[in-house]
Amino acid sequence: MNFVQGQLLHLLWFVPVVGFLLFKAVSRRKKIMGRFVETKLIKDVALGFDVSRWRWKNILLLAVIVFSILALSRPRWGFEWEEVKRKGIDILVVVDVSKSMLTQDVKPNRLERTKLAVKDLLRKLKGDRIGLMAFAGDAFLLCPLTVDYNGFMLSLNDLAPDIIPVGGTNIAKAVTEAMKGYDKTSNQYKAIIVVTDGDNLEGEPLKVAQKAKEEGIKIYTVGIGTQEGELIQIGNGEFLKDEQGNYVKSRLNEKLLQQIALTTGGAYVKAGGAQFGLDLIYERELAKLEKRDIESKREKKYYERFQIPLALALLLLVGETCLGARRDERSKKTRSKK
Repeated sequence: MNFVQGQLLHLLWFVPVVGFLLFKAVSRRKKIMGRFVETKLIKDVALGFDVSRWRWKNILLLAVIVFSILALSRPRWGFEWEEVKRKGIDILVVVDVSKSMLTQDVKPNRLERTKLAVKDLLRKLKGDRIGLMAFAGDAFLLCPLTVDYNGFMLSLNDLAPDIIPVGGTNIAKAVTEAMKGYDKTSNQYKAIIVVTDGDNLEGEPLKVAQKAKEEGIKIYTVGIGTQEGELIQIGNGEFLKDEQGNYVKSRLNEKLLQQIALTTGGAYVKAGGAQFGLDLIYERELAKLEKRDIESKREKKYYERFQIPLALALLLLVGETCLGARRDERSKKTRSKK
């Protein structure tokens, strides 16, 4: 036996407390009556008060509470084996972790805002496999494609500029490594999402995008930042400088990201404050892609048995209602004749 809502069983600890209060109330009422008449005469004088009936009503009421809690906890026993198939697509999220992602033109900064958006995307997935890659001057697969969303979340939380030892921004390298991150499945089930400010410093991303198109892999790009740009804050009150000592300002390169997406037949979205864009890409594009069987396994399907304690609770409640606290009229008439 197991319980779907097992945490509700802790409510059973309150049953003895309720029982104590109920029986205390009966004792208090009996004590009050004892002030006006001797205890042995209560039955003859107070025909509207029957201690034994009140006690039975309380017992039935406590039983109703117990079985109601058991019903709410949804007990299950007995099962049958059921084959469960998980369908979805493979989504590889490629996140720019270069120093330019520390720019605060998007609050709290570009990288932290990206993390929050990816977490929101994760809540929309229904069976899809998702992987995570970080890139700067080099690229590294942090989390292979998986349906373990909790494991993916741990890798996402580790994203930081110092996770890639090679500085710079190389989108071409990131996309190349991303294409290697897939297993041998049809490319129609694959999608790459690149989140970056587009401030590419090396490589030829458009040539790599053309190669992705030839392999049938679509690339969706999310541009984060503003075209006006902002200084790159690397510490408390410190900003990034170039070799000549000039402050470096990072700007969003929308044109490049649009070209990459257009080349592969994907889509480009500019991240905003309220609407980041990942959810739009999933709902309007990825959710419409053909899904494949990612895994198939047999699972135990338990039989719900909450109906049993629920039925008992209802029967006991009816019994408690029918059991009056007063003695019936026949008892009164018999005593009056005497």
